[in-house]
Amino acid sequence: MGGWNSGRHGGRPTADMSLRIDIAWMVKTRRVVPGLIISGSLHWSYGDNPAGSISYKANMVDPELSRLDLSYTRGSGENTESVEQCIWLTYTQPHYGGKRWWMTCPYKGIRVGKLYKPNGGDRFASRQAWRLGYHSQRVAHRDRAFERLFRLQKKLGSPTGVESPLYRPKGMWQRTYEKHLERYWELDEECHGEMVLMMNRLGMFRDRFSK
Repeated sequence: MGGWNSGRHGGRPTADMSLRIDIAWMVKTRRVVPGLIISGSLHWSYGDNPAGSISYKANMVDPELSRLDLSYTRGSGENTESVEQCIWLTYTQPHYGGKRWWMTCPYKGIRVGKLYKPNGGDRFASRQAWRLGYHSQRVAHRDRAFERLFRLQKKLGSPTGVESPLYRPKGMWQRTYEKHLERYWELDEECHGEMVLMMNRLGMFRDRFSK
């Protein structure tokens, strides 16, 4: 397993910004089906832009020998590489019945629900193998209110930014929109408070250096 692009800015990559395979989601959406062999493809996007795609073949005929075979290319030009990865599947049996499926990390050998391939990474592996954090863990405490506000605005298709208006998406129930709007004003107030604190700090620094 190779590293990621050493020229990438912003420190180590995060799980949020990596390509992700979620076995529970694949089972739920019947992209894999216990007892069957199914081939398909997975596609990722960031915003409106394609971020990657892979082909897969899931053989779950025998529960004890189930596997997910991944096929994809990485790199470009002379550095293009065709990758074939075998991910072994396993399961547990919850008390309420049925089976809960997991993937085995090919590098750590641990049972996980998700595998990741960060930007510049060469293989899918567990978050532990890649030592991935989450973007929210890297955001300074004073910036988190702004992050949450912008995330809510994006979710509703509204322009992002402090004091940018919030619009009700077409087809959304008024009651649902009002809940989002209530949260919007809570976050707007938090952001305003953080901006006041930042301006006060800047004022203190200016006063200190003007003496």
